[in-house]
Amino acid sequence: LLLRWRRRRALWRKVAEAQERQERSLVRMEEVARRFREQHPSVNMVSILSLPLPELSKKLRDGSLPPDHVFYAYVGKALQIATETNCITEFLQESETQLRKAKLMDKEGLLYGVPVSIKDSIDCQGHDSTLGFIKNLNKPAAEDSVVVQVLKRQGAIPFVKTNVPQSLISYDCKNLIFGQTRNPLLYTRTPGGSSGGEGALVGGGGSILGFGTDVGGSLRFPAAFCGVCAIKPTGNRLSKRGIMAGVVGQKAVAAAVGPLAKDVESLALCLRALLNEDMFSLDSTVPPLPFNEQVYSSTKPLRIGYYETDFFTMPSPAMRRAVRETKQLLEEAGHTLVPFELTNVDYVMFNYCVRGMFADGGSSFVRKFKGEMEKGGTRMFFWLAKAPHWLKTLLSWISKPLVPRFSNIIRSMKENRVDEVWSLHHEIEDFCHQFIAQWKKLNLDVMLCPMLGPALGIGYPAKLSVAVSYTMLYNALDFPAGVVPVTLVTDEDEEQLKDYKGYYQDWWDRTLVKAFRGGVGMPVAVQCVALPWQEELCLRFMKEVETL
Repeated sequence: LLLRWRRRRALWRKVAEAQERQERSLVRMEEVARRFREQHPSVNMVSILSLPLPELSKKLRDGSLPPDHVFYAYVGKALQIATETNCITEFLQESETQLRKAKLMDKEGLLYGVPVSIKDSIDCQGHDSTLGFIKNLNKPAAEDSVVVQVLKRQGAIPFVKTNVPQSLISYDCKNLIFGQTRNPLLYTRTPGGSSGGEGALVGGGGSILGFGTDVGGSLRFPAAFCGVCAIKPTGNRLSKRGIMAGVVGQKAVAAAVGPLAKDVESLALCLRALLNEDMFSLDSTVPPLPFNEQVYSSTKPLRIGYYETDFFTMPSPAMRRAVRETKQLLEEAGHTLVPFELTNVDYVMFNYCVRGMFADGGSSFVRKFKGEMEKGGTRMFFWLAKAPHWLKTLLSWISKPLVPRFSNIIRSMKENRVDEVWSLHHEIEDFCHQFIAQWKKLNLDVMLCPMLGPALGIGYPAKLSVAVSYTMLYNALDFPAGVVPVTLVTDEDEEQLKDYKGYYQDWWDRTLVKAFRGGVGMPVAVQCVALPWQEELCLRFMKEVETL
């Protein structure tokens, strides 16, 4: 008991030190922003913050806007949003050195002088990538991740790191070290996760371009919940070298790194900047596919598949309306909309996603929590992963007639033999080819899909792991998928929630309707999907939706 008490005291000391560093970071941001304002009282910060990224980068490169004006405008705004939402974990003080060097550099990079925010799990040299784990504190990265290296070569200035949920396997944003991040649009709501700090900062206007990762919706949830845009590219379109994963080594559900921004044109500019020789030479496993301008700027009418529900997670009234209204606008603009029939999403969720991510029975996931004081928003998975095989089998059998989804999750978390994992990967490949065959039979260019929304109340994502079905499908398929906010929740949407029952009418469905309630005025997005390696077509479709 004494040893345990001493160990816990040592852990709390590490947490306290990290929180002090976070506080010092915010104090430093306040100092540098105030000093700049005092020295340059005539600089119009509001007008700088109102510029969209393409216009801002143009002004920075032609010299009509000094990089220090932009940098300190965003430091000041980021500080304000961090104070309101608790989204920033660390100010990268070397960004000031980089800013001074930028003044002497050629203004060639597409992102010259643009301050960018970076998710906690993306390595920045000299800084921790904690994933919300105490054991990862005081272990600074030896070098920048490839994405950060390319950003710097393009003239961008990474200036803050942002908060994540413990382990990243959550679409809320809370950990024991840095606490809960709140939605900048409504503080009682989650900003989404796992790139929740990025969603809050970009959504609140404290960053013009942010970077996160996505293994089940971790870019798309924060963007949709905070009313901004994001794209999850095909898993290997952008380098993942130097990026920490929630579950290391699993191949069933493809992870990706991608950007968040206020508008689609900013995302396109970001991919133009990143998809260059620097990226391809720093990581030779990334296919050398530069940004295809012709596809992105095309104006030919699109043939668009669509569906309103996946028949696994019943959409909220606002989600259904978002798809219907977007479909109507697209048709009026001359595009062809074709119904797409989704089947067996329950099988995909349990047998490909849950079983694929926890194919070792969850033992590697459990090891990540060894020595930690909290299990975060993943208690159910943690408990199931620790349970012996006989208990999982018994619980699955008992719960099957009463709570079939819970029974399926338990069954999916058993330990697999190597040949069973190979068989699973083969089955996922077959599913992907069947999905593409159905897509091509309808001669589709892109797909319009629902996106979970509005933002759920804080704490609800931990109780609603099953609600990731709309996003996680496209990680299993490894298709590029972006989100665009298209509407706000109305009083009528809220009224219609009274009739919401769910497809299973189980505890999860009853909890989800509670989580949706009280969202009047909150943004609701749609998902835009394309076939693998067609990010430019995905962005072109997103741009069309945004414009309409």
